[in-house]
Amino acid sequence: MSTTSLPDDLQAKRDQLLELLRQCGRVAVAFSAGVDSTVVAKAAQLACGEKAVAVTASSASLATGELDEAVRLAQLIGIRHRIIETSEFADSNYLSNPSNRCFFCKSELYSQLDQILPELNVDVVVNGANLDDRGDHRPGMIAAGEHSVRSPLIEAGLTKQNVRDLARHWDLPVWDKPAMPCLSSRIAYGVEVTSERVRRIDLAEQFLAELLGTRELRVRLEAGDLARIEVPCELIGRLADPESSKRVAMKFREFGFKFVTLDLEGFRSGSLNSVLPAESLSLPIMHD
Repeated sequence: MSTTSLPDDLQAKRDQLLELLRQCGRVAVAFSAGVDSTVVAKAAQLACGEKAVAVTASSASLATGELDEAVRLAQLIGIRHRIIETSEFADSNYLSNPSNRCFFCKSELYSQLDQILPELNVDVVVNGANLDDRGDHRPGMIAAGEHSVRSPLIEAGLTKQNVRDLARHWDLPVWDKPAMPCLSSRIAYGVEVTSERVRRIDLAEQFLAELLGTRELRVRLEAGDLARIEVPCELIGRLADPESSKRVAMKFREFGFKFVTLDLEGFRSGSLNSVLPAESLSLPIMHD
């Protein structure tokens, strides 16, 4: 059900998105339950019906609750849903955590999708990259290009705000969901990714989300088992309070962190990328 009206320019982009997917024929959507891939899944269901399937990758890097949310959203949308186990934690390139770590993760996902395309009975794999992603550090898009994965949101000219507006128009409950990249993205480049570390980060973020009543936060793991907490600036004072800070520090040490810090600049998506050279922050997007 559409609950909000769309301006003419966004209606045109929506129609172009649906037509692009319709032309793809049989489509598999790389579906993470974030707002972008949820909008693509909804559009694929509208455009392709039973010829569309959403595929969700499950691994140790997936935050608690995300897999369950993917299942709920797929049911809400009415799209066929498949869950696959990916093995990026078996790849030493991924575990060493270089600045292009996401390339190895997406390569694993898209390689697995390539193998099961006949079983899924689809011709094309699409992802949820939007127009604004082109100016960010997105090595996973290189992997998408190598596997001929298409980005219909980009092809239809949809920005992040367009995607959220379209999600709200389609009454999708994730329209205002904060970005939720994988847990490995919280680990500073060069610090080894391990299942224990991502579990520790997951526990810490779940604890803070319940304490503060917000999902918009990050626990970054820096070298030396240092936890750097990012929360919205208006919540910094709550964590800086002596009683709260002592409670948080004790809890984080229980999780396995040795040091706990509060970032005074507040929450900002992708802050670990600030150490990267400027030329690496804009990567080409390739598709057939």
